[in-house]
Amino acid sequence: MLTPLKHVFRYPAQRGRLVAELRALWQLAWPILIGQLATVGMAVVDVAMAGHASAQDLAGVSLGVSIWNMLIITLMGLMMSVNPTVAHQVGAGDLRGVPHVVRQALWKALGLGLLACLLANWAALLFNHMTLEPRVRDLAIDFTLITSLAMPLFACYRVLYGYSTSINQTKPLMVIALLSLLLNIVVNGLLVFGTLGFPRLGGLGCAWATLITVAFNLGALLWWMHRSSAYHSTWPLGQFEAPHWPEIKNLLKLGLPIGVTYFAETSAFSLIALLVAEFGSTQVAAHQIALNFTSLVFMVPLSLGLALLTRVGQSLGAGDPVQARFQAWVGVALGLGFAVLSAVLIAVFAHQIAWAYTSDTAVIVLTAQLLLLAAVFQLSDTTQVITSCAIRGYKVTRSPMAIHLTAFWVFSLPLGYALGIAPSWLTWAPAQPMGAQGFWIALVVGLTIAALGLVWLLRRVALSRLPDAHLGLGR
Repeated sequence: MLTPLKHVFRYPAQRGRLVAELRALWQLAWPILIGQLATVGMAVVDVAMAGHASAQDLAGVSLGVSIWNMLIITLMGLMMSVNPTVAHQVGAGDLRGVPHVVRQALWKALGLGLLACLLANWAALLFNHMTLEPRVRDLAIDFTLITSLAMPLFACYRVLYGYSTSINQTKPLMVIALLSLLLNIVVNGLLVFGTLGFPRLGGLGCAWATLITVAFNLGALLWWMHRSSAYHSTWPLGQFEAPHWPEIKNLLKLGLPIGVTYFAETSAFSLIALLVAEFGSTQVAAHQIALNFTSLVFMVPLSLGLALLTRVGQSLGAGDPVQARFQAWVGVALGLGFAVLSAVLIAVFAHQIAWAYTSDTAVIVLTAQLLLLAAVFQLSDTTQVITSCAIRGYKVTRSPMAIHLTAFWVFSLPLGYALGIAPSWLTWAPAQPMGAQGFWIALVVGLTIAALGLVWLLRRVALSRLPDAHLGLGR
């Protein structure tokens, strides 16, 4: 496959174009990255503090976080329909339509957030039917019930997040996320360990810290937007607007496949925590620590992808598919460079990373083994998230959904079940269950399939939008 990047090293003008695009992409991405790292850092703080409280606290919080992650990441995908919609309007210079879209997206967020709250409460009942230590089960249930209250707030925040990103306002998101991380650390310290006379709640303190910080995120972003002149021309809350079902339907049509895509991937990771629970707290804790750290690393390609979605969407809105295609492949190349670096660092410092989360020797050893597998899938994981974001910039969402569902639910989860659980009725399964390691090997396979499929799809979609005069250049 030859992309527009093949000309970069031949012609000085093209090299200048590449440098300019890298600079523009990074200028948009780095505040998103800091904000995303701070947001995920809150989950890191939760897991790390619970881990230093006790192994049971860590296991209970890990199970609760598995439900939380599955639902909020799905909500993130469902709310992402606002990103390409607003980006196209900005690129076309149609700022008058932005407030209407954002208002209707907020109605959608409120409804889906309440639905997610109900689903979380239902999911908490599942822990009663699992073989868990009583303390671990009770903590997992209480964690899920408390954090479920944050679902509608989180959904509305992600709509405003996408709106702000799509009008090139990413620094406010960074500042608010950093303040939220600081707040989360303080509240965790007060409630998990009972500092300064507060009740010692252990892992349950992490749930209250999550709820408080999500509410702060939404309130702080609304305050900033109301005060900043950058939002005045597109401010969506200057007037009340009732739900407009055709617009909400259009947003759902665009966002539902993204939400399903996000669910397909995150559920594969979250269900592992539930499936390995029968192997004991060590397996659950090691999986959650490895997942928690790789989620932190994942924020770099995700941030690049979100910035790339905006860049591609604005170029397409401006009627320049040639530039959009160039931007897409520049983003993929930049992501791959980071993936190589992160893979090496994770492999070299696997034990040190595990030790930062817990002092339990058994958990450290198993976590380090899982992190080595995480190092292996850095290239495929980075490729799949950046290419999928670029494709969404084209407002194409159903095909990436099909690829992710196939990769994770047809290949990864069944293979993980065979390797991790090793049921006796499956003749080709290993003699002994591999536990978390078996599932992580399957994740490597699933992510690789997704990456290959999405690269093919991006090339096809980008070529289909080119004018006839440019088609020969892409072959």
